[in-house]
Amino acid sequence: MKLASPVGRLIAAHWALPAVCALFLVVGALVLEDYGSPLDTGEQRVIGNAALDYLAGDGERAFDRMHRPSDRYFGAAFEAPLVLLLERIIGLEDRRDILLGRHLLTHLLFLVGGVFCYLLVLRMFGSRALALLAVALFLLHPRIYAHSFFNSKDVPFLVMFMVSLYLVHRAFRRDTLGSFLLCGVGVGLLVNLRIMGIVLFAAVLVLHALDLAFAGSAAERKRVLLTGGVFALAAMLTYHASLPVLWTDPVGRFPDLVRTLDEHPTEGFNLLRGEWLYSRDGPPFDYVPVWVGITTPPATLLLAAFGALALAWRALRRPRDVLRNGPLRFGLLLAALPVATAAAVVILESNLHGDWRHLYFLYAPLLLLAVVGLAAAGGAIPGRWARAGTYALAGAALAVTVVSMVRIHPLQNDYFSLLADRTTPERLNASYTMNYWRNSARSILGDILRDHPSGALFFSFGHTPGVRAFLPADDRERIVETRDFRSGDRNFYGVHEGDCSPPAPVLRASRIYAATLDCFVDPVDWFGRFRREALASGSPLVRSVYDVHRDGRLLTYLRDGCPRDDVEGDGPRFFLHVVPGDARDLPSWRREYGFGNLDFFLRRGLARIDGNCVGVVVLPDYPIAAVRTGQFIDDGVLWEADITVGDGAPDYAAARREALAREPLARSVYDIYRDGRALTYVRDGCTEAEADARFFLHIVPADEGDLPEHRREHGFDNLDFTLATRGARLDGNCVAVARLPDYPIATVRTGQYDDAGALWTAEFALPDGE
Repeated sequence: MKLASPVGRLIAAHWALPAVCALFLVVGALVLEDYGSPLDTGEQRVIGNAALDYLAGDGERAFDRMHRPSDRYFGAAFEAPLVLLLERIIGLEDRRDILLGRHLLTHLLFLVGGVFCYLLVLRMFGSRALALLAVALFLLHPRIYAHSFFNSKDVPFLVMFMVSLYLVHRAFRRDTLGSFLLCGVGVGLLVNLRIMGIVLFAAVLVLHALDLAFAGSAAERKRVLLTGGVFALAAMLTYHASLPVLWTDPVGRFPDLVRTLDEHPTEGFNLLRGEWLYSRDGPPFDYVPVWVGITTPPATLLLAAFGALALAWRALRRPRDVLRNGPLRFGLLLAALPVATAAAVVILESNLHGDWRHLYFLYAPLLLLAVVGLAAAGGAIPGRWARAGTYALAGAALAVTVVSMVRIHPLQNDYFSLLADRTTPERLNASYTMNYWRNSARSILGDILRDHPSGALFFSFGHTPGVRAFLPADDRERIVETRDFRSGDRNFYGVHEGDCSPPAPVLRASRIYAATLDCFVDPVDWFGRFRREALASGSPLVRSVYDVHRDGRLLTYLRDGCPRDDVEGDGPRFFLHVVPGDARDLPSWRREYGFGNLDFFLRRGLARIDGNCVGVVVLPDYPIAAVRTGQFIDDGVLWEADITVGDGAPDYAAARREALAREPLARSVYDIYRDGRALTYVRDGCTEAEADARFFLHIVPADEGDLPEHRREHGFDNLDFTLATRGARLDGNCVAVARLPDYPIATVRTGQYDDAGALWTAEFALPDGE
């Protein structure tokens, strides 16, 4: 039977692709509700609404409604259509319906990325079998699959990157003005979604430069210049047209756009190989390869490595082909993109957090390299059946990945391959960032609701209030977020992250690779136990509005008859500043302050039980000299206390005796002595004012490059301190000990100051800086 149309013939020739997409769509619809709501969904919706309101005539007022001024510079090429379709055309109002709609459309876009992956591989190799394997590789990366439901930032960028690679390959193969015009539009939208798309824009210009350099005639050079100009102009105009904030003043606002992207307002933390990294410090050189290596199925990595080696071998055999438009050059482009991007984020100290999600777009060239490797392996083995066996092995590896995804569903966003250190659950928890998106709480909450089919349920949600959004309206109304508990009612659940230590009465838990991601505990038992143990431990470290007890690495705050405002709403917040015995134990971004900040609004360890408040905070592992704590509101501090913890504090009496046996470096209100890498401040018969005044300690290095990045513009390291945190008052005599940095020091400026200004100053050079 003859097919009636070209579309029919196309479907008949490539029937497996729509079948695969239909299968994934059915599975996606079945699991749509299993994934939670990311923390920034609200901000993304605001970005989309602001772009639409601007187009509707609201002007600058539309951008004023954004959470942050910098949000106006984030492209809305995907967010605006999402909001337009779901909330303004269809008219969805319930948050559950909106979130499910966003999940579905984001996943549909992900499948579109699979279609373009198929088309690109079909163009590259002319093999439907390879193209289908490529689609499977694209859709079955465990982490990216989970993100394809809830991540409306990184997944659309990945999809558009795959689309743009297809358009780039098509444009250079056809070499027409129309193909480069379409390619420019695609790359312009790519840059709109994330400025990192500029790497592909630059790559296309480099390819044009190569074509221009090897053009054989003036007419050919003219054509290359024309197609390159059409591409660049189309990309820039598309980017401008899709970013409304540039419409009124593109020249004046462009510097603000660049500055906003360079100084991204969001900050985060990355746990990698057991070390916490601050995102604004920039990633270490191996950040990208390590994260990609431990979270990507090993078979894909192996094939990608083989593909890169095959391309290198071809380049060595035919070096002239490297510079000419053809399959080898495009393959080398695929290999160069991940390497160049990984190097760029290190050199530019890019603000990355939450594994490598900002760079998920690199999976597009990686999987295409894997297809190159698979094709090379199949071509290296003679015989049809041998090649079929190679493809079968690749299919078996994909089957293993599918089994892993089913076993850890719906927590694929925390997938780790066998290359990660999974020897023990504790090791995994302590080595890598896990549960960044807090999806695990969603499934546990559903189990709890089934346990309690009626009546109110009280939760201490911490950072996961969005998990309620996926519940039916009746269940949402039953849930109350609170920290005010009653011992006679057991419909209370406290939420805790990680391994739920110190030991807690776990009611429900979510685990992956036997490591606990989230657990719901009995808060009455949990906090009640700490209250009983604190009261039995004897005298507290501090008696104030709250009594503060210490047990090993725990601080317990107790107050009988405390007001509900202490734990609910916008009431007083607790501050907890931990001063280490050695400032080098602090993360680099905290060293200028001299303490670690564990303020309670960053914690979930506070509850009110039967009218009595209990707070439990885990102290850091490093030796601690002192703790400063209390409560504050917007108008100021309600109460505060300084505690000398002692496990990291020097023997101040001995430090004073040893200092007095030497000549001081400087004499002033305090005499200053040096002992190796420490300065000792001594004041005999010091007054209360002299003891309370804050010390400043500014270190000027011999080489400014030794300073932390954020201090280089000032030219000195700031190690300010107080006597309460770095010293003591002994029999009316004051002594303080401040440790110096390890790098060579040129000059030290120090003294004391209060609100009126400096009380005394001293400046001196140190021998190691001469």
